[in-house]
Amino acid sequence: MSLWMILPISLPVLTIAGIWVVLYNESCEEPLPLQRGAVLCCTPDNIPLISKCGTLPPESCFFSLICSTGSFMVMLIGLLRYAHVIERHQNCMLNTAGLSAAWICAAGLIMVGNFQVDIAKVLHYVGAGVAFPSSMLFVCLQSTLTYKLAKTQEEYRVGHLRGGMALLALVALVLSGVFFCQESFALQHAAAIFEWTYCMLIMLFYGTFAFEFGSMSGDTLTVLSRGGGGAGGPSFPTSSGHKMEAEGRGSNHHQSDSLSML
Repeated sequence: MSLWMILPISLPVLTIAGIWVVLYNESCEEPLPLQRGAVLCCTPDNIPLISKCGTLPPESCFFSLICSTGSFMVMLIGLLRYAHVIERHQNCMLNTAGLSAAWICAAGLIMVGNFQVDIAKVLHYVGAGVAFPSSMLFVCLQSTLTYKLAKTQEEYRVGHLRGGMALLALVALVLSGVFFCQESFALQHAAAIFEWTYCMLIMLFYGTFAFEFGSMSGDTLTVLSRGGGGAGGPSFPTSSGHKMEAEGRGSNHHQSDSLSML
């Protein structure tokens, strides 16, 4: 069991806990008719979307920290998953596309976290427009890749789990986008609910990589140090492969010596 499995588990644990803390601090402490002040919560202008909950300090600082840390972890998990596929199987277009989608999602997540919607709306929405579709693309690619590489019954179960989560995430993303464009106060709240649901599903999806990362070894990092492999190209030999190859050469050498003596 490799300690690398802690990485994909820690991403949903820290991120989900963090954004719920942000929501709790920003949540309404009293009903809307009793609220006083310039800014009222749970109004058409302040729907509890994830971005809105992280607009004002100190929640905005915590929100930026969560997004920046999560972005780094997404990049790292995507890179290690890419190397693990090459090590265990071989590189392919799906694997390369999955890495690209993860890194694009990380770039969008940094923009979302560091440009609050009420301060830099255009940049924030550009980041959201990058992060949401690319994260959806990532889970779809990884679900397909899991099925493609599955050989055991347990690997197929992981594929079923990821496929189901990807389908639910797609439904949540579509409904969130549709309801977000409506003027209705109730539908705007429904959009917020589906947005939160989508983000929870994506984070939990990353947590499922603990299944593969549990068998990760130093050979995975060796693949990265050698620059990976071309799409569809052969995988790099691991240390065990080098050992078997060396033993094979030694055996052939002894056989040739025996024949020469005869």
